[in-house]
Amino acid sequence: MQALEEQFTAFTERFTRLKKEAEKVFVGQSELVEHVLICLFCRGHVLLEGLPGLGKTLLVKTLSNILDLKFGRIQCTPDLMPADVIGTNMLIEDSGGIQRFEFQPGPIFANIILVDEINRTTPKTQSAFLEAMQEQRVTVLGKNHILEEPFLLLATQNPIELEGTYPLPEAQLDRFFFKLKIAYPTFEELSRIVDLTTAEETPEVGRVLNRRELREMSLLARKIKIAEDVKHYALKIVLATHPDSPEAVEPVKKYVGYGASPRAAQSMILAAKVKALTEGRYNVAYEDFQSIAAAALRHRILLNFEGDVARISSDDVVAEILSQIRPK
Repeated sequence: MQALEEQFTAFTERFTRLKKEAEKVFVGQSELVEHVLICLFCRGHVLLEGLPGLGKTLLVKTLSNILDLKFGRIQCTPDLMPADVIGTNMLIEDSGGIQRFEFQPGPIFANIILVDEINRTTPKTQSAFLEAMQEQRVTVLGKNHILEEPFLLLATQNPIELEGTYPLPEAQLDRFFFKLKIAYPTFEELSRIVDLTTAEETPEVGRVLNRRELREMSLLARKIKIAEDVKHYALKIVLATHPDSPEAVEPVKKYVGYGASPRAAQSMILAAKVKALTEGRYNVAYEDFQSIAAAALRHRILLNFEGDVARISSDDVVAEILSQIRPK
């Protein structure tokens, strides 16, 4: 038991170091950085929504640097093809003049992948990400190619420029562990950003974890205990997103067409375990779910016509659920 407690303490210390290193470069947005790191240890993918220029690319590159992992970037455009993402077989001629087909991996063969403006590419190309996100492999001409662990996909989309975009289907949205919104920086944060990016020297981040340590920490988080009544609280929150559920609150019945899938419950439980460890606790608390509920649910709640007309957001629905579904 003592050895396990020492591992839990080491987890908390390493997580804190990771967060501090990331915040050397990525100014402000402390909760955002924490949520991205939680997804990393839960082996979940992230959908980042924010205006251009708010540092989405910088955040992903910084994350790959402090973890000493391979970084890949895919810029989505309407003419991007699936082969541009996953790779293709190419005809190769060796020194002896013998020709053969050899698989050339695409940019998705990395540990941390930034998929920039994912909603700007066609559904055909968006589907190329589905197998990689769910199965951690890609299939080319009937042959499977395994993606190396860890594999974290962070996709971005612009919330205001919708012309020429292809909205993500619900099945693909559901494969994202969290959907995180990047807010505009405050005056103080903007001032610090300008100071860091216009100075003669830019801050450098140190490498905190290697691949083995990252894997061990991911497995360790799953050992955190959760009491039955605490788990039931999370399940009630997820069920409350369904308008036909006995747990549904009035705004859900009125404004929601479809609620969150079982993946939402899985995301909330795993994220709450990591959240507890980051604060040095060995069991999950009700407050852990309250802090990550919006990130886990906002992209899994589909509003109906009345919700669109009333300009209700999924965040409003989650906030109402949390205010009415009380811990025992």
